[in-house]
Amino acid sequence: MTMTARPWAAAYPSGVPAEVTAPLATSLGQLVRDTAAREGNRTAYTVVMSNGMYGNLSFAEVDRLSDAFAAWLREVAGLQAGDRVALQTPNSLTVPVVAFGVFKAGCVLVNVNPLYTAAEMAHQIRDAGPKVIVITDMFAGKLEEAGKMVPLPKVVVTRVAELMPGAVRGVIGLVQKHWDRSIPRITIPHQRLPQVLAEGAKLPRRDYDAALGEGAIAALQYTGGTTGVSKGAILTHRNLLMNMAQAMTFIAPHVTPGKEVVLTAIPTYHILAFTLNLLGFFHLGGRNLLIPNPRPLSNLKRAFENYPVSWIVGVNTLFNGLMNEYWFRESPPRHLKASFAGAMALHGAVADRWREMTGTEIVEGYGLTETSPVATGNPVGAARIGSIGIPMPSTDVRLVDEAGREVPQGSPGEFTIRGPQVMQGYWNRPEETAAVMTEDGFLRTGDIAVMDADGFFRIVDRKKDMILVSGFNVFPNEVEDCLARHPGVQECAVIGVPDGAAGEAVRAYVVRRDDSVTEADLRAHCKESLTAYKVPRQVVFRDELPKTNVGKILRRALRDEVLSQGKGE
Repeated sequence: MTMTARPWAAAYPSGVPAEVTAPLATSLGQLVRDTAAREGNRTAYTVVMSNGMYGNLSFAEVDRLSDAFAAWLREVAGLQAGDRVALQTPNSLTVPVVAFGVFKAGCVLVNVNPLYTAAEMAHQIRDAGPKVIVITDMFAGKLEEAGKMVPLPKVVVTRVAELMPGAVRGVIGLVQKHWDRSIPRITIPHQRLPQVLAEGAKLPRRDYDAALGEGAIAALQYTGGTTGVSKGAILTHRNLLMNMAQAMTFIAPHVTPGKEVVLTAIPTYHILAFTLNLLGFFHLGGRNLLIPNPRPLSNLKRAFENYPVSWIVGVNTLFNGLMNEYWFRESPPRHLKASFAGAMALHGAVADRWREMTGTEIVEGYGLTETSPVATGNPVGAARIGSIGIPMPSTDVRLVDEAGREVPQGSPGEFTIRGPQVMQGYWNRPEETAAVMTEDGFLRTGDIAVMDADGFFRIVDRKKDMILVSGFNVFPNEVEDCLARHPGVQECAVIGVPDGAAGEAVRAYVVRRDDSVTEADLRAHCKESLTAYKVPRQVVFRDELPKTNVGKILRRALRDEVLSQGKGE
């Protein structure tokens, strides 16, 4: 395979160019302004609650409110261009207002997973150094705990029902006050988002981002690393604008600007929904249906019943779970054009069953936080099951051996990517950046792939040790480090084992120092420091663990043992 050949170019859909050279706007803030001017009072975002209550924001309202937040950041909070702003909230109307306001202010968005523990929140605050954090009230208690570990920035508190109609907010607020004990009393100094927006709305409108270049940082998107330490991928305005242009150009033959309705069930703090849903379909003039909590999946029922969903962006477990819901089987969406799957492997059985049930295909793609995220995708209408598709326009892929030499076509090699969507590096981590970036600009993914004669790629093995739980990365070192802090643990190793519901489950192998330690003890210990999906589902006690002759624990031997036994439950 040669770089100049690009054998996949012939597989691009009719009308899709091999190169996308121009970003969609000069900055993300300008993209918001341009789109709002074009779409006006049409609905941009609809938050759909499980009980059917909903709230809307038009393109014009998103533009106006994000202007107010930008003004507050710069004129009241005193932030400067390049300062970081953290956002920790599930899908809600708060997300576009705050995110777009950060971009307009010339500041840098830091998405924070709401499921993080206080320790994980403290790490991200310490690493990114945000000057402001916008957080949903139900997580404020964890923020207070994080404040015991690291100095907190200015705190702005919002609600899931923020910016929804007053009557809806009142009903939800009443429920929270009297029945929902998950909303803690907030004791740290803070302001409420409506107050902040009101203050910003009184200030003159200014384009604070006018002087930004395309190379200015737009977001620090945190990801796991080979060491298990969460680190921020530096994504510029150009990275995100170009990836949007690549993805939207790729599906252009199948979309009608201003007419699409996309279901946003995966969280917008995840790079997949952030780029494709929150930004990409906004630019297309589409309507985003924001689902605050997709669990249980019955929470999505009202969205399918009340809105003509034409696109779904999700993961394998979402599609599989929907097909197990009686209401979905009895009345599959009638307006659906296609669905996009990423973040974890799409199972062939799920894709086949989905096509049979809905009459539409799931289009699998591949990407990383480090690639903004879309690197490859299957052409809509010609998706190949088991393949991650072909590279996006203006994207080069090279499969290389351990020495960095290109492998022959059909041979497995490490999947490396070069294109305008590839990150600038990791925040404050030059050594880790150098470890994954080649001198000629290719990103080493650590995934092993093969390419067929038509230029379609298939992942044959993924990063050696990473575990994928419902599309989220879990790195064994982080879990092992947590387990090792328990006084009753002598040695431990963590691997992923097959799990029908989540794709993979976390299994820990432990050599005990104290035989009285139980599985429940260790799981409770991990829950104090780790997000729920990182906590071992299973703990297996052993007298010893397999090791190399220099004493390194062999995780691969444990994985091979699981495979040989044919067990993963």
